[in-house]
Amino acid sequence: MDNNKVINYIVNWIDDYVKKSSNIDSLVIGVSGGIDSALTSTLCAMTKIKTILVKIPLNSKDISLSKAHCSSLVKGFKNTEEYEIDLSDTFNIFKQTCQATNHNDELAFANSKSRLRMLLLYQIAQSSSGVVVGTGNKVEDFGVGFYTKYGDGGVDISPIADLTKSEVRALAKELGIIDEILTAKPTDGLWEDDRTDEDQLGLTYEQLENAMTDENSIYREKYLEIRTRNLHKMMPIPVCKIGDKLKNS
Repeated sequence: MDNNKVINYIVNWIDDYVKKSSNIDSLVIGVSGGIDSALTSTLCAMTKIKTILVKIPLNSKDISLSKAHCSSLVKGFKNTEEYEIDLSDTFNIFKQTCQATNHNDELAFANSKSRLRMLLLYQIAQSSSGVVVGTGNKVEDFGVGFYTKYGDGGVDISPIADLTKSEVRALAKELGIIDEILTAKPTDGLWEDDRTDEDQLGLTYEQLENAMTDENSIYREKYLEIRTRNLHKMMPIPVCKIGDKLKNS
């Protein structure tokens, strides 16, 4: 893969999308401190379109990588601006309300964090005539569906959704994204412990990529198990089609 050609292609794709949409003035992106959001936000900044970087602490232990990346982009690109909006108190009130009615599921709470972040990004986007830019890669979005439905899966455009995790790393390295982000273990940041993506999935991204491309992979069965469990996220919403005949009977 020619990294520079792919980088230029994605930057031009984002720019072209905005130019064809008469009412879009900005790109809004949640920056987690992970490699996917670091690459995506950098590509957005390279378009020279107003890029709004949003750090969203939510009972987070450490957002130093997010801060470091945003500071680097703001220094390097005049079209960028950053915000840090802490939703911890808002989420804690929501959690207490759910617990009071015995709706106390930890996975549901983790997904609710993602959906709360999505609400904030769309609030900012609509207030800024912007679009919410997704940060999911090909393995997550189309391989195993490792994202929250109507959370980080709720976006307007997905610039890196056709890149595998290894391709994301290659482009991020090409663009000089800080080493700490390049080498950090991927995590969705939705848990209040040190849980990584690998802990949740049971496979590394390298193993998942291998299983996606090789039907004889030793990881294929586990990959298909995860994929099947999450297919509802990747498929269109089922619609009950009644038909005019029944409606008019």
